[in-house]
Amino acid sequence: MVSDTGGPKAKIMDAEAIRRALIRIAHEILERNKGTGELALIGIRTRGAILAQRLAKEIEAIDRHPVQVGSLDITLYRDDLSRIAPNPVVHSTDIAFDITDLRLILVDDVLFTGRTIRAALNAINDLGRPQLIQLAVLIDRGHRELPIRADYVGKNLPTQLSERVDVRLNELDEVEEVVLEAAANEGASR
Repeated sequence: MVSDTGGPKAKIMDAEAIRRALIRIAHEILERNKGTGELALIGIRTRGAILAQRLAKEIEAIDRHPVQVGSLDITLYRDDLSRIAPNPVVHSTDIAFDITDLRLILVDDVLFTGRTIRAALNAINDLGRPQLIQLAVLIDRGHRELPIRADYVGKNLPTQLSERVDVRLNELDEVEEVVLEAAANEGASR
């Protein structure tokens, strides 16, 4: 299989594997947090927010209690803002509840260097002081530049720096899969 960037690609997860990973993570979240009391999920835009919504549905299906869900835009908190685009698009943060003293689960699609999570933590600190923050990711691809680790991982995927991990979700991409691609250039890695 060849990607649009010209490099070979391999499907790592299909729709069923993604669904099973989210169900497993939902069970782990409930077990570690002893239920849904004082629990809320915050997804990092864009795909992390979609995954947070899905996790909330799985948690409610298991525990029979709804979980508050919000989405967080970290664009202005990034340390590479000047490098990503001359005019970056800023989306809204949508958290309709007070995060103070809550047990927050921060949700993202891919954990790589840790810089996105650091930016998210800075953004959360501007919103309040949660009791604790845990991290759930669909894919952990390694190559950390900061001392950040996920509490819940759908799949550990050892990668090379030159490779790219693409999470594609039906809500945005009209396909449901995780694909590993050889990057066209080193700067395109994610």
